[in-house]
This record gives sequence, structure tokens and C-alpha cells, in this order.
Amino acid sequence: MPGVSARSLSLEERRQLAVNLTRVLALYRSILDAYIIEFFTDNLWGTLPCSWQKALDGLEPPELATQLLGMPGEGEVVRYRSVWPLTLLALKSTAYALTFTRTPSFQTPSEFLENPSQSSRLTAPFRKHVRPKKQHEIRRLGELVKKLSNLTGCTQVVDVGSGQGHLSRFMSLGLGLMVKSIEGDQRLVERAQRLDQELLQALEKKRNPQVVKRGPHHCPQHVVQWVDPTALCEELLLPLEKPQQGGDTRLLLTGLHACGDLSVALLRHFCCCPEVAALASVGCCYMKLSEPGSYPLSQWVAGLPGCELPYRLREGACHALEDYAERLQKAGPGLRTHCYRAALETVIRHARPELRRPGVQGIPRVHELKIEEYVQQGLQRVGLDPQLPLNLADLRAHQAQENRVVAFFSLALLLAPLVETLILLDRLLYLQEQGFHAELLPIFNPELSPRNLVLVATKMPLGQAFSALESEDS
Repeated sequence: MPGVSARSLSLEERRQLAVNLTRVLALYRSILDAYIIEFFTDNLWGTLPCSWQKALDGLEPPELATQLLGMPGEGEVVRYRSVWPLTLLALKSTAYALTFTRTPSFQTPSEFLENPSQSSRLTAPFRKHVRPKKQHEIRRLGELVKKLSNLTGCTQVVDVGSGQGHLSRFMSLGLGLMVKSIEGDQRLVERAQRLDQELLQALEKKRNPQVVKRGPHHCPQHVVQWVDPTALCEELLLPLEKPQQGGDTRLLLTGLHACGDLSVALLRHFCCCPEVAALASVGCCYMKLSEPGSYPLSQWVAGLPGCELPYRLREGACHALEDYAERLQKAGPGLRTHCYRAALETVIRHARPELRRPGVQGIPRVHELKIEEYVQQGLQRVGLDPQLPLNLADLRAHQAQENRVVAFFSLALLLAPLVETLILLDRLLYLQEQGFHAELLPIFNPELSPRNLVLVATKMPLGQAFSALESEDS
């Protein structure tokens, strides 16, 4: 998806982008605020301008991917079956123009061409127990952290929210960095320690030349510790060993998909702690951000009318746009799930009007079910009688609007990256207001990893060195 590069913008241009984003989001908030499961109960299709309804009605999923989301299939030419209203075309162009680009600057062959489950750029011991998506992420972020550590003279990396330690292991045993791994879940830490030993044994057997041995600290040090987003964590700042020749400890903080407030905690530690010289953070789960407190952070965004981002908008910003576009291109039966769930909501509201948007546990093989079968299973999962009499004619009428449901959801997805852009832009501006140097780089393949923008910050100007951080080594 096209977009604007954060690195090409001056401070004033970043501020103006924030102004534009808040204005656009306020204009189309009704679409972003909507819950797709209320498509029928709240007549969401009827809330769209009539000219939009006419343009979108009847479009097949692949046409939505090509014409609305701007993601045609390979070799496909964009052809409109009708003249679209200028307001809809303007929305589409605006969504592209104001969104941070998610396309990495490097162009190299896919690392999964030979085997879809094994990265060709990550050695076998580091792939074990790691899914392809995570293989791609730990390699790319680990290599960026290594470059950033060298540029800023950091003596230690702190991996916050490290989970099972896949990133920490790669940075420590694969790249030779001194790593402290902090995770609040005791079970995950114990699992990480077992995987460390398993990897060491495998590497020792193979006498792998890529293992970097540095005495007793060649493994990451795992610490069980919750990081409070509202207070500084002393454990996070403690060095693993005293600096040589009386030098200062220089820490680099990183977090791979630091969830919700955790990504904000990393920013605050970077700003407040002199020991922290650099930051490389990939955030996620924006709906878990505390408001106020974790958004907005910058004085500039906080002062803009319409800067508020309620839960629904932040939750929508976490969807995988590229993945959904691929699903649209394939036009599989799985796309009907939203329509089925919206139809179920009408039955639930009829039976119990006070019960709104209840959670429905996953119903297996939805695409193989008739709509009435799905509704019966759904009623049971929310504690209602699955044998309630159903109006089959109404359900069939709902099912006939499946493409409309998909079209409305696609509209919301088109706008969702604007929300993520505003959240990340707010963080960039916050760091700049504190006097630090910050950039935002797309380092993951967005088709593998939807949250692929890494926030890089330093306490010294790096200038063109930021380009080297983003580049893919040959």
C-alpha cells in the first residue's frame, strides 16, 4: 500500500500531518466507530452516502481488493465498472496519502521461496520452535538492533516483554550482543531458559561457527519482572556487568510487539534514564493503551481538536490490511463470517434486547455451515436457547447482503491505517519534544507481519545512518 515516509518529513510537516489526520478521522469517524456485527441491527449500509452505496453495491471481493483497497492481484489492471463519486475517490486517495508507508525500502527475494516454513536467512538452530512470521521478525529486528548498538556504542541490550526469548536468543547467541531479557510471566521465562539450553546443545553438536562466545555471558540473562508503564523499572536499568575501563553503561531498549502500554513504558524509560542511549520498539495492541496516559503523549497532538481515539478505533488499527486484501482476492467462503455474525446479532437482540455484542467463542468450519446452523450454535455459545424459532426468510435476506457486509468492512480497513499512523506520529512528536532524534522505519514484510513499523530513537544525531538501519543485508 502506498503512503508517506516518516523519514522524509520535517518537524513542521509531521505536525501538519497530525492536523490532517485528526480532521480526516473526525470526518469519517462513523465508519471507524461502527461494529461490523451490528451491520443489520444498526443499518450500517444505510449510513453510507447513496452514491457510495451505488458504487460499492454488487462488487465482488476481488474487485474490492483492487478498486477500494488498491491492492490488485499480480498482473491485474484496475477497471471500474461504474463512475465512482468524487467523495469516495477522495477518501481512497486521502487514506493513501496520509498513511505511513508499510513497504520496506529493501527489495530482496523472499526468504521463504525454498520452504514456506523455514527462513533461508536464519540458520536452522534459530528456526526451531519458531513460526515463519517470528523467524522473519527476530532476524530483521535483531539485525537492526545490532547495527543500532554499533552506531550508538551501546554495551547492553534489554529485550522487554521477551516472551519465550526467541529474539533475545538470536541477538545473544547469533549476533554476539549482551542481552538482558525481561518478561513478567514466570512460565514463559522458564520456557525461555529451557530453549536456551536446548539451543546451546544443538550449536555445540554442530560446532556452529556463527555462535559468538563471550565467556559466561553468551546466553541472555532472563529476569521475571513486570514493567509498570507509570513508573521506572530499576531492574531494567541494571547492567549485566561493570563497564570496562570505568566507562558508562549504555543501554539499548527493544521490544518486539510490545503490547499496549508496554511500548509507552519503553519510550518513558528512554526519555528519563541517562543510561538508555537508544530504542528500537515495535508496538502492537493499540486498543490496550490507557487513555489518558499512553495516548496522546505529545503536547502537539494533545492540543488538536478531535485527537481522541476511542477503543473501537484503536482496535481497528490492529487489523491486517494486506492479509484481508489477499483473502478478498481469493474470495473464499471464509469471508461470510462477518455476515453470519451480524445476522446472529439480530436474533440475539430480538431474544434479549439488553444483550449487545456478546462474545461468541469460535465456531469451527463456519464456511461449511448453513446460516441457520451457525445461528443455532452461536445462540448456545452466548447462553441462549439454540432451539429458538428462527425467521429463515430474514436470515436468507441477510445472507444475500454478504458482499455489502464485506464492502463496509473493507471501507473501515481502508481507514484503519490512519489511526495507527496518528498513534505512531504522536510518539515521534513526543520524542522530538523531549529533544531526541526519532524515526519510523518499515522493516518487516507487511504480508507476514502487519505491525511492521519500528520506532527508532537515539540521543545523538545519526543523520543518514538511519538508512543503513532499514536496509537489508545481502
